[in-house]
Amino acid sequence: MNETSCQVLVLYYSKHGLTKKIAESIVKGLESEGVEALLRTVPEVSNNIDESALAVPKNGAPYVTLEELANCDGLALGSPTHFGNMSGAMKHFWDTTSGLWLKGSLIDKPACAFTSSSSLHGGQETTLISMMMPLIHHGMIFMGVPYSVAELHKTTTGGTPYGASAVAADKKTKLSHEEEEIAISQGKRLATIAKQLKTNSGK
Repeated sequence: MNETSCQVLVLYYSKHGLTKKIAESIVKGLESEGVEALLRTVPEVSNNIDESALAVPKNGAPYVTLEELANCDGLALGSPTHFGNMSGAMKHFWDTTSGLWLKGSLIDKPACAFTSSSSLHGGQETTLISMMMPLIHHGMIFMGVPYSVAELHKTTTGGTPYGASAVAADKKTKLSHEEEEIAISQGKRLATIAKQLKTNSGK
C-alpha cells in the first residue's frame, strides 16, 4: 500500500458461506469508491486446537494478522449470529488485540459490522452490537446504515440500521437483492469516510 492509497480491512468469520457473501459485497462497495479492500478471515477455535494448522486456511481468504489490523484505514467486521453474539472464533481474535489497544492503533478509524442468521429474528442486531463493543473500546468510529439507503425500507429478509445482514433460512446460498445492495452501500459509505478521515489526518 503506497502512502496516498486508502486500505480498508474486511474481516469476517463464515461457517456456511453467507457471511462471506456479505463481505464480498462490501468489498464491491469499497472498490467502487477507489479504496483497496483487504479480505481476511480468522481461524476456527476449539478445545483441541492445533496451532501448527493455523498458518494458512484451507480455502478462501487468508487469516488476518495484527499488523494488517493496525495498518488499516478502516474496518468492516463480520460474523454469523451465535446465540445472539459474535462467533467464538471472532471473539477469540479480538481477545488477542490488547497490544493494539495499548498503542491506540485503531483510534479514530471508521468501522462497521455485518452478520447473518438462520432465522429472521435470530439475534442479528444483538450480534452487530456485540461486534461494536470491542471497536468502541479501541476508539474506532462506528457507523451503521442510514435510512437514505432505499433498500433498508424494502427488505423483508436481512438489512438493519446497525449494519448489513442476511437471513440464511432454507439453506440459502445467495443474498437477496436488498441484502446485497445494503452491503454494497455500507462498503461505499465506509470507503468515503475512510478516505476523508485519512486525508484530514494528513497520514
